[in-house]
Amino acid sequence: MKFKRILPLKVALTVLILMLFNNTHAQENSRILFFGDSITAGYGLDTEQAFPALIQDKIDSKDLKYRVINAGQSGETSAGGVRRVDWILQQQPDIFFLELGGNDGLRGVDPNNTKENLQEIINKVNTKYPDTKIVLAGMQAPPNMGESYAQQFKNIFYELADENDVVFMPFVLEDVAGDPSLNQPDGIHPTADGHEIIARNVWNVLEPIL
Repeated sequence: MKFKRILPLKVALTVLILMLFNNTHAQENSRILFFGDSITAGYGLDTEQAFPALIQDKIDSKDLKYRVINAGQSGETSAGGVRRVDWILQQQPDIFFLELGGNDGLRGVDPNNTKENLQEIINKVNTKYPDTKIVLAGMQAPPNMGESYAQQFKNIFYELADENDVVFMPFVLEDVAGDPSLNQPDGIHPTADGHEIIARNVWNVLEPIL
């Protein structure tokens, strides 16, 4: 008889534990994964100054249940991203923010190759996590690469956005590129103030999704 009285309590406790676990698990799965190069990584700055950390601050201020993962790697090319993305996707993202291609443009990589690599990354995300929302950040080649190359390079991001129906941010360095006061001495990597502007622009894209 005692066993019969205790059993419902054990069942109730088990159900409660499972509910708490599932709720915690759901919150842990609410992830925004920023997959990019030195721009995402915050080259030359403290981690908390990079725009992904600033996005986390905005999320926290609005009490939204998302955790930002900064998977930026300085020097990363689109080809390197293809090799690395499978490992990164061990962490299931709800939103996958793709910011790659800048180093391809600096090296004069054939834009068609860059497009193929970015498409492969998008395919890998879609195949493994069909419900994950993808945000594509565009990049532009430096003017010294020539007008024809720069235009072709810029176009691949518009083509990818259109062909894959992803959320699109045309230029991740909008309002920052070319401004000496917002870039480090190398003229390529944004300062902390530059990252503030990037975060503002990225937030304008992300907020409607969240």
